[in-house]
Amino acid sequence: MIRSLKKVLTDMGSHRFLNLITIATISLSILAVSLFLLVFENAGRVMQTWDPGGRAMIYLVPEFSEEVLPDLTAEIQRLGEVTDITFISKSQALARLKKEMALETQFFDTLQENPLPHALDVRMKTRGDFEAVADFAQKIQALDMVESVEYGQGWLARFLEFLRLFRLTGYVLCLLFSLIAFFITAITVRLVFHTRQSEIEIMRLVGATNGFIKIPFYVTGMVQGFAGGVLGLLILFAAYLTVSSGISRSLGSYVYLDLRFLSAGLTGLILGASTFLGWFGCYLSLKQILK
Repeated sequence: MIRSLKKVLTDMGSHRFLNLITIATISLSILAVSLFLLVFENAGRVMQTWDPGGRAMIYLVPEFSEEVLPDLTAEIQRLGEVTDITFISKSQALARLKKEMALETQFFDTLQENPLPHALDVRMKTRGDFEAVADFAQKIQALDMVESVEYGQGWLARFLEFLRLFRLTGYVLCLLFSLIAFFITAITVRLVFHTRQSEIEIMRLVGATNGFIKIPFYVTGMVQGFAGGVLGLLILFAAYLTVSSGISRSLGSYVYLDLRFLSAGLTGLILGASTFLGWFGCYLSLKQILK
């Protein structure tokens, strides 16, 4: 096995330019796939950190009375998996607003009455499931004393729509890069095959089977795929270190961002897929040549 691998590496060195093109193409394909996987993983983690689906603010009608608060909270508890309900009176809400807008004291001096409504701050067990949260919010909206429900539906819906479009674009680009990698790998195999045509003819004359002839090409394809995967992941890791450090310095003081690189399991899966990519390109090419 070691001897065969050495022979394959020697043959790759003899056709250095063709093999470098193949490895570079596969690395670009793996880089594109890994980039979208990295973005998807971190986007999902950021959404869970922000927890837009775990909290809803319920604004009550002006005629609400605190006497009906126990009945209202009991109704909300029966609607779904609620972990906590906190009542915020209009006076408490105004005090919070004054504290947050301490510099705008002249504005509050002109107020004749408190314009803010009573509210309920509801914490839910549901996390990261926009549809479940939206359904729960609609049930709350139907209650008598509820005027409106706010759970970040505006920006969250737009963000999810952007994420779906980004995912679709990623799938298309990944498929495109994979097809390009297959094409380049197959062309490389054909060119190398023709440069070794005389050697292969001698092997056939001495009784070598097609399977015996294919094995070195298959190993070459797997080595190319693995090398391309390693190169693509190294480029992605270098870009990740640069970008993540810049984002952390810029936004770290404003929001908590838990940015991580691809997990070990996903990295291994990508390397396995890139190795398969190299082998499959050889397989398709040799299947047509050695009929």
